[in-house]
Amino acid sequence: MAARPPDRPVGTVTRGTTNPNRLRRMDRWLAAVHGPALRRSPRPPLAVDLGYGAAPWTAVELLTRLRTVHAAARVVGVEIAPERVAAARPYEREGLRFVRGGFEVPLPGGERPAVIRAANVLRQYGEDEVPAVWERLRSRLAPEGLLVDGTCDEIGRRHVWVALGPEGPRSVTFAARLSSLGEPSDLAERLPKALIHRNVPGEPVHSFLRDFDRAWATAAPYGALSARQRWIRTARALSADWPVARTPHRWRQGELTVAWEAVAPRGS
Repeated sequence: MAARPPDRPVGTVTRGTTNPNRLRRMDRWLAAVHGPALRRSPRPPLAVDLGYGAAPWTAVELLTRLRTVHAAARVVGVEIAPERVAAARPYEREGLRFVRGGFEVPLPGGERPAVIRAANVLRQYGEDEVPAVWERLRSRLAPEGLLVDGTCDEIGRRHVWVALGPEGPRSVTFAARLSSLGEPSDLAERLPKALIHRNVPGEPVHSFLRDFDRAWATAAPYGALSARQRWIRTARALSADWPVARTPHRWRQGELTVAWEAVAPRGS
C-alpha cells in the first residue's frame, strides 16, 4: 500500500450537515465545567472545532461562548474538505481562523489546544476506528486539555458526549431539552460511536439507561412542578447506584454526567 502523502489530511469527508445553535448544550457545558482550566491557561486558550461542517456556525458560536470564560479565547475550525474551508474564510476575525486538516489537527507551530471538539464526526466512522482516533487527538492536547466527542440531533435538543483528558476517557454527559423528552433512553440514538452499538443487554450503558428510565418513571409526580424538577429528582435517585456527578447546577440545565468507567463497553 502506498504511503499517505505528508500533506494529505487524516480522515474522510463527512456529511457536513450543521445548523446554528446545534451545539449550544455542549458549548455551555464546556464553558461551565472546563472554564477553570481555560482561565488557568498561561496564554490565550485555543479550542479546535474539528469537522465543523459545510457552514462555520458552530465555530463562530464556540468562540462567542468561550469568551464568556476567557476574553482572549481563540478558535480554529478544522475541516478536511477544501471547499468548506474556503466558504468559511469570510467569517474569520480576530481569534477565529479556519484551516484544512483532519485528525492530525494541524496548528501553527505545533501548538497544543486546550479543547478539541469533534461533534457528529466519529459517528460516521466505524466503532473499531474510534480508539485510534481518540488516541491521536488526545496526543495533541495541552496538559490540561479536553477532548469532547459527541453526537446530537439536527437542532441540538438531544445530545450525548464523551469527555476525555490526555490520560483517556473521563465521563459521559447526557443533555436534553427536557420539555420534549419522553424518557431518558430516548437519548440512546444519540450515543457516540464508542457506545451506540453497546446499548444491548449485558452492556453497562444499557443497564445505565434502564435504571435512568426507572428513576425517571418514579419521579413522574415531580413533573407536575416542571420537567426540570423531575430531571433533578431523577438525577438524585440515579446517583445512589451510579457514579453520577453531583452537580445540581448542571442538572438544572438538563444535563447529567456519569463516570466513563461505569458505562464503558465490556472488554474495553
